[in-house]
Amino acid sequence: MKLKRYFWPVVATATIVLSVWLLLRELHGLSLEKVGDSLAAIPALHWVFAAISTLVAYAALAGYDRVALLHLGRRIDWLFITICSFTTYALSHNIGASVVSGGVVRYRAYSTKGLSPAEIGLLVAFCSFTFILGTVTLIGFVLVLDPDIVLRFGDLLPLTASRATGVFLLLLVALYLIGSLLRLRPLHIGRFAIVYPSLHVTLSQIAVAASELLGAAGIIYFALPEAGNPGYFIVLGIFLMSFSAALISHVPGGLGVLELVFVMGLPDMAGADVIAALLVFRLFYLIVPLMMALVVVLLFERSRFRSEQVSEKT
Repeated sequence: MKLKRYFWPVVATATIVLSVWLLLRELHGLSLEKVGDSLAAIPALHWVFAAISTLVAYAALAGYDRVALLHLGRRIDWLFITICSFTTYALSHNIGASVVSGGVVRYRAYSTKGLSPAEIGLLVAFCSFTFILGTVTLIGFVLVLDPDIVLRFGDLLPLTASRATGVFLLLLVALYLIGSLLRLRPLHIGRFAIVYPSLHVTLSQIAVAASELLGAAGIIYFALPEAGNPGYFIVLGIFLMSFSAALISHVPGGLGVLELVFVMGLPDMAGADVIAALLVFRLFYLIVPLMMALVVVLLFERSRFRSEQVSEKT
């Protein structure tokens, strides 16, 4: 039990240390002054576009929970879903171990709406699968259209991919959609039954997850300068690789991992420009939402505390 308790914290710490060391090696000679100059050089209009991209990403994140609840056949006020989803992802993206941290927030919120622990567990699993589905779909398209993108990372990522890999990934997505067309029977595991999603739900999953990832990548794209910028499509591919690596690492906020993979993926751009763009991403996608989410949590807990006091008195 002690080993299990310390395993992931040790892994996360080791990953941060290794990633930061590799990143510092890649950015040898980079000064904070250069990063500041890169931030100052971002046009005002691009700051606006980056902010709009953030709104697109978080609007799509709210869709994760809505699609999951649609699949479960549960109706909950859309505003509650939006606030809950926003808070969940704002906290889990920063804390790390998103399935666990997000599950805790969702349990606290949705249990007040009458959802059982089993339903909340299915919701969390469904949202995680939705993210995977969207990531696989977009990576499939990226590899089909530009299979050489993996070469940008050198030996950093132990990956070998080709256009055939992209076709295979898209084939898996197609099979998932075909399953919804065939209306496959529920899978029974003990007392639980896993119902195959309808075609409307599966298409919504892909649309929601893809929109979130496209919006998040847009934040970085608009924060990068035009000089040496490989274009949105390449930035999207690099973002998918770096964001996936950051989530797999279980490092809070993907600290160091995200930066390392991105710097390696954009060798033709100045390191200061890449780091500045990633700082904008962290500000818009992580830090500002985290501050807002903490306020939401405090207000929610205060509201629950007062309602419990009232119920005890009555």
